[in-house]
Amino acid sequence: MAKKDIDWSNLSFGYQKTDYRYVSYFKDGKWDDGALTTDENIVLNECAGVLQYAQTVFEGLKAYTTSDGRTVVFRPDLNAERLIQSAERLMIPPVSKEQFLDAVKKVVKANEDFVPPYGSGATLYVRPYIFGSNAVIGVKPADEYQFRILCTPVGPYFKGGVKPITIRVCDYDRAAPHGTGHIKAGLNYAMSLYPIVEAHKEGYDENMYLDAATRTYVEETGGANFLFVTKDGKVVTPKSNSILPSITRRSLVQVAREYLGLEAEERPIALEEVKDFAECGLCGTAAVISPVGKIVDHGKEICFPSGMSEMGPVTKKLYETLTGIQMGTIKAPEGWIVEI
Repeated sequence: MAKKDIDWSNLSFGYQKTDYRYVSYFKDGKWDDGALTTDENIVLNECAGVLQYAQTVFEGLKAYTTSDGRTVVFRPDLNAERLIQSAERLMIPPVSKEQFLDAVKKVVKANEDFVPPYGSGATLYVRPYIFGSNAVIGVKPADEYQFRILCTPVGPYFKGGVKPITIRVCDYDRAAPHGTGHIKAGLNYAMSLYPIVEAHKEGYDENMYLDAATRTYVEETGGANFLFVTKDGKVVTPKSNSILPSITRRSLVQVAREYLGLEAEERPIALEEVKDFAECGLCGTAAVISPVGKIVDHGKEICFPSGMSEMGPVTKKLYETLTGIQMGTIKAPEGWIVEI
């Protein structure tokens, strides 16, 4: 299939309309079979549950063109499981794992000419989401919902080559519900908008959120998980019940252990420890893994020389191995790659 005439190498991480999207409706206690549509507009009642009480959840995954020309998606089964968990926590009737995977395959296949070519540095970002759609004025769950998937070709989340990523230690809480795991809910992400705009005004790329109870342990940023490398080459990631159970982070930890033979652990990481690490990266579906050059804790700078101009050696190996798996140049663990 011929690709669209798009300047793939200069894409930003932004929305671009594609030809098809998927929609399924929940009514009278069940989801319908769902279908593709060319209409990108959504018409809602002014009192729709999503507008009044932000009853919505979303996911994010990517489709790639492999080195041998196949179109694939990366570990969509884990996105399905995470969406189901998020939906149940917000009293949204979850779609089945089978419907989720079928819908992802259909929408990617229908927009296959928007999947960037191999080697372009771009990908097709896939955004499944569910929201309450009928009128709700009392504080209660909606009765009707829509499950939709849109997709858009995107470039890197953090554009490299201009300046290193800089992060400030944030005074605000991440606003994720503690003890339940992170929920990808619109309300929770909305709570991070004020801090990120504030950070950008001060010249920072992201915020480092600390645990709300003691404000001494590293949690995550507004849109990615942290991954650190110790001076002796160990991979360390924060452990907390209130951060996103990142699929990319979990995959990188497995890659570190099974492909690179590195020691890797998930544990609470005190902010005080960060100055002693050799490398720092931000990882997630959008970011993959991007090197951090500097963290500023209320005027006190923590610099990572390896991240000021390029990736550190361990971060680079992790990035190259994971993207190699995604692009088909390195053999993937069983079940990680789903061909469209």
